[in-house]
Amino acid sequence: MMIHCAKNMSAALERRVAIDAARAAGQLLQSELHGSRRIAYKGSPTNLVTEMDARAEELIVGRLLAAFPEDGILAEERGARHGRSGRRWIIDPLDGTTNYAHGLPIFGVSIGLEADRQMQLGVVFDPTRDELFVAERGRGAAVNGAPLAVSAAATLGESLLATGFPYNVRETADNNLKEYAAFAVRTRGVRRMGSAVLYLAWLATGRLDGYWELTLGPWDAAAGSLLVEEAGGRVTNLAGDALDLDAPVLVASNGKIHAAMLATLEEVRG
Repeated sequence: MMIHCAKNMSAALERRVAIDAARAAGQLLQSELHGSRRIAYKGSPTNLVTEMDARAEELIVGRLLAAFPEDGILAEERGARHGRSGRRWIIDPLDGTTNYAHGLPIFGVSIGLEADRQMQLGVVFDPTRDELFVAERGRGAAVNGAPLAVSAAATLGESLLATGFPYNVRETADNNLKEYAAFAVRTRGVRRMGSAVLYLAWLATGRLDGYWELTLGPWDAAAGSLLVEEAGGRVTNLAGDALDLDAPVLVASNGKIHAAMLATLEEVRG
């Protein structure tokens, strides 16, 4: 009983610290949304980074390490910091940087906790809509405290999907354009709004029915994948196998259209 209580207390602390960090980072980003931006590029003209990515990340990492100094960190801008606990926080301080740099209010903050090679906690905050998404393994998912459930769409024909394109879309042949075209004529629509973490959160709410992407970072998929699974959906790689968080090629859905999504991708990709 004492061990069980200790685990519950630890989980409650992890949840509270992650939520507070995500909210604080999101509020910082929102407050500076219409300010002037210093923009740099990470290897390609479509892969932007702003000073706000770094500021939000510094805030989040500082709070997490103050509470959990033995934990590892994997963050989009600073990379990996190895810890001694065997646990890892996976952070995207600003997902939707291109939107943010243009003043387009579609972006989010993502914080996930991984232990034993599984996501245990996922927190996504959308400051524009003041929506806080939280998932805990085995305990479901919620937005602003209301339980989440994926949609009931049963076929591709009645589904609304989302996707994104790789940063090197101008140079690579494997750029998702053929896949996009195939789904565009088989669904009600395919949305491309520039934030993987929000796609996954919105899939968990039932606003979207499916999402796929060929090139992601661990920070894009960590928290959101747990949201989808705990809301009753399914997340795999292109072959239908378990998602590799360290190199995520992702197909996520409400579960009902998953086989059809995989079949379409296999057909297009050969």
